[in-house]
Order: sequence, then structure tokens, then C-alpha cells
Amino acid sequence: RPNVRVVMASYLNRSDPSPRPSPTRGEGVIAKQLLSVFPLPLWEGVRGRGVNAYLLPTMKELILGGARSGKSALAQQRAGQSGLAVTYIATAQVLDKEMADRIALHRQARPAGWRLVEEPLALAQTLQANAAADRCLLVDCLTLWLSNLLAAGGERLRYEKQALLETLPILPGYLILVSNEVGQGIVPVNPLARRFRDEAGWLHQALARCCERVTLTVAGLPLTLKDIST
Repeated sequence: RPNVRVVMASYLNRSDPSPRPSPTRGEGVIAKQLLSVFPLPLWEGVRGRGVNAYLLPTMKELILGGARSGKSALAQQRAGQSGLAVTYIATAQVLDKEMADRIALHRQARPAGWRLVEEPLALAQTLQANAAADRCLLVDCLTLWLSNLLAAGGERLRYEKQALLETLPILPGYLILVSNEVGQGIVPVNPLARRFRDEAGWLHQALARCCERVTLTVAGLPLTLKDIST
């Protein structure tokens, strides 16, 4: 795997008459993949400062959508196109046959070369342990993570949510968070369902403030709500 700092230094300064070698065609492809994940404005602070300055910027993306909206497919597409090594962080727990079948379908849809980490509760700790400058972490999904925390109790929910929000700004690399948008339907009759809807809405607002890109998926189509590159 090529040194991404050398690749980006060569690519971004390819018009510079310095003795740095011009990027090869393959390096140009890699550089364009990286720019699709980490848009050019993120690189402005390191352009022209030499190879050692070309540490990958960070990029956090929140992908929201309803059931069967295509949000997971979009997340996997973007992770695959990033050109980075991918670690898939699954939050689901096998509690019944229906969930087991859903998990099996997700496994079939994922590339075999992706690394898998399963963590239903301690998401912040898992992100810290697996994040790296040249790695993409895909969390699917926050909906089940939140459900697991509600079942674990209010104190655990508050702790893990705060830990996640404090962890996001310091994570290196590319992070994709997938979650269900559940606040656009009728008010649930069940008190627990109402609390879940409220907690999910508050979580999404907090995450949207932390992320450089926020995408809403409807009928398989991505709608950009926030993007630091525009």
C-alpha cells in the first residue's frame, strides 16, 4: 500500500517545480479517491509544506434515512470508494431469528476483505481503539446502539452518548455513522417508543454539529444536508 503522504504531496503540488517526483497514474487515482473522502478545503493547511505535513485530514459523515431508504448501501458505497482500509462496526445483537436473518443479509452485502468489529454498547471506546489516519470506520447502526443503551438503563445511555460526542472530534481518518430517521411519523403511543424517538432526534442534532457531512437518504437517493466542501 503506497504512502498516502507521498501520494498527496506529489499530487497536490504537481505544478510545483520542486524536485519532488510527479505522481504516477496509479497514485493519481489514489489521490482522487482520497479527495472524494477528504475534500480539497481540508488539505489547504498542509499544501506546500512538504511530505511529512501530509497527514490525512479527518472526515466524519452522518447518513440518515428511513427503513429501506438505502442508507446502508450508500454508506458501504462511500466506504468502498474511499480507497482506505475499512472496519465495519456492527451494533446489532442476535436476540431472535428475524434479527439473525437481517444480520446475515448485511454480512452478504459487505465485501469479504472488510474487518468486522461487533460492539452493542461501548461505541466510543471501540472507535478510539480502531480509528487510524488511513482507515475508514463504518458504524451501522446508531439506531440499534441507542436501543441497546435504552435497555441498559439511563445512566449507561448518558455516559456512552457523552463519550461518543467527546470522542468524535479527536478521531483520525474517515468515520461514517448510519442511523434511522424516526421523527417524521406519528407520535408513538408507547412511552418507551416516544423516548426512543426523542433520544434519537437529540442524538442526530448533536452528531450533525460534529460531522463535516450529513446526508439524508430517500428512495435510494442521497440528499446532502451539510457538506464542508460546498
